[in-house]
Amino acid sequence: MINQRCLEALRAFVECGSVSNAAARLLRTPPQVSRLLSALEEEVGLEIFSRRGRKLHLTKAGEEFYKEVEHLMSASDQLDRRADQIRRGQKDHIRILTAPFISHALINHSLARVMARHPRMTAQVESRVRLDIDVWVTEETFDLGIAPLPIKAGPFEIEPFLDLPMVVAMHVSHPLARLRTVSFDDFVEHEIIATHAQSLLGQHLETLCNRTGKRLKIRIQARNGVIACQLAGLNLACCLADPFVALSSGVENLVLRPFEPTGVLRYAFLYPTWANRTAAVDEMSKEIRDTALELKKRIFHGEPATDPENG
Repeated sequence: MINQRCLEALRAFVECGSVSNAAARLLRTPPQVSRLLSALEEEVGLEIFSRRGRKLHLTKAGEEFYKEVEHLMSASDQLDRRADQIRRGQKDHIRILTAPFISHALINHSLARVMARHPRMTAQVESRVRLDIDVWVTEETFDLGIAPLPIKAGPFEIEPFLDLPMVVAMHVSHPLARLRTVSFDDFVEHEIIATHAQSLLGQHLETLCNRTGKRLKIRIQARNGVIACQLAGLNLACCLADPFVALSSGVENLVLRPFEPTGVLRYAFLYPTWANRTAAVDEMSKEIRDTALELKKRIFHGEPATDPENG
């Protein structure tokens, strides 16, 4: 079994950037940390480090090895924290895994309401980049995942809970903001901010362009949906958006309008098949579902942002 002190030295080296900084964190001397790192290389039989002058750097093999080390050590850290919570009588604990924009739009307020009902409950919320979704749901430990579909099958049950139409996001003074619904014909007459071509938004627009023979007037390309909405909020152009992403952008003067022909974004709960679904997970799922439906109602039947027609 690999020496735990060697793994701790590796983690400190990567996170702190140097042997001397790692030594300061571990309350050891730099020579002691260097010996631990050398011992680790010898023990695993990999060339983990390259030496450039007096500095150490991770090799490609070292980077791959460290990913596995960090995954295992993080799991160990979580186990230690969970054991401590159980010792202190905190039996209700939930680990939630989602994308950052979903956390801001849905998870945070839902979690606050559930925890208000259960003062002794504890939680862990992890967020991962949306484009890496097929990776993180198979590599991370969680009780409840929330993700956009489609997603590759894995060791979890997939339970769709929300269909969310795409919207056009724009500044309050944009000409399209005066419309109740923005058609594709209206959309292509204006400059746009394009998001990732492989996203569902990009694919929907490409399908419409191929169908109609029309071309988009792309002024700015922004792979990240939050950035696209933020740029739209500066009145640089409009963009097709996921409503949850738009709500997470933090833009005050952003108007959202339904888009036709409708493109649908589907969201699902992910429940790991290797764990029993607890009452806390069921309650959290219900709270998220209710919050999502309320947000959808507000966006598509109310006024989600400043409306020029109503001042």
